[in-house]
Amino acid sequence: MVIMVGPLEGVRVLELPAIGPVPFLGMFLADLGASVIKIDRLPGTGTGLEFAPGALDRGRRSIGLDLRRPGGADLALRIIERSDVLIEGFRPGVAERLGIGPEAALARNPALVYGRMTGWGQDGPLSRTAGHDITYLAISGALHGIGEHDRAPVPPVNYLADFAGGSLVLAGGILAALVHARATGEGQVIDAAMTEGAAYLSTMTRQFLGSGDWTDERERNLLDGGAPNYRCYRCEDGRYVAVGALEPKFWAELMRVLGAEPDEVPSPYVTEQWSACADWLAGRFATRSRDEWAEIFADTDACVAPVLSLTEAPQHPHNRARQSFVTLDDCQVAGPVPRLSRTTTSAGAIPGTGADTDAVLDELGVGADERQRLRSVGVIG
Repeated sequence: MVIMVGPLEGVRVLELPAIGPVPFLGMFLADLGASVIKIDRLPGTGTGLEFAPGALDRGRRSIGLDLRRPGGADLALRIIERSDVLIEGFRPGVAERLGIGPEAALARNPALVYGRMTGWGQDGPLSRTAGHDITYLAISGALHGIGEHDRAPVPPVNYLADFAGGSLVLAGGILAALVHARATGEGQVIDAAMTEGAAYLSTMTRQFLGSGDWTDERERNLLDGGAPNYRCYRCEDGRYVAVGALEPKFWAELMRVLGAEPDEVPSPYVTEQWSACADWLAGRFATRSRDEWAEIFADTDACVAPVLSLTEAPQHPHNRARQSFVTLDDCQVAGPVPRLSRTTTSAGAIPGTGADTDAVLDELGVGADERQRLRSVGVIG
């Protein structure tokens, strides 16, 4: 039986204002059932890179609060007293200057899990300098290996450092620390550095490098587009298919569907034959459209799939059958993951900026007179 509550039901999270990986983490925790209050900056007080509320903000309540004004930090600390988890993405030292750093927060709530998301970490030579996914990924060693051999490395949007190496690594740390806090009553601070998270993702590649099975060059290895049986090929209509026929049994199936015998084609298992093998496959895939190949390879074990665009992916039959995408605010986005057998996950509504300010203040016991005073001095919206 599926229980219609999230597995994090009852976990209270405070999300401090940020962009990118911190909102992604807040979304992830909210999708799993946590009760998340998101502090939003008041209009005109942002950093210059602000976005209207969207799917990334779903499932939370929003309070408009200027943490820099007298009284702002005190309101945040009052929320912290009632929270299990705090997540923030300021540069090192900023939360402390605002009066809501780990020392102040844990003094109010000793069982608090205080999650800190930065690019470089809380210390080290780069810790107080600016950066973005591309620069965090650059010094992790991972960016060097992405792209074509004779061209510049290609940033993989901001999937790797921000979201995989940042948000999801910090999520794991938070859940582990939450288990510890529930067992002992002791909170702790989590220092999640995106550049270290990105490097962590490359563990298998580094293992291959250490054993001599990987070269530190782009597009010269098994999984980076170097091997002919693990890369994308252009089709007759200019679109692409992805080929992942790594194992011999899958390669044999690919050859069968393409109407060739494996010994008639240059081998993907002999490095010296990679170029000739890729040329042969490129010639074959160029004879039909992407969707024709998708139909031909459907229900086979050849490990071939059409490369779909962001707009196409929600319409794929497999994604439709599993309801992998949901529509929020006229935008199609991936639904909550992962799926659990006894509890549910859900994509909540998108809040307006500061839409829940009064409701949250009611819960804190902030009366009408104090609320009016705080609005008059620009602490709340």
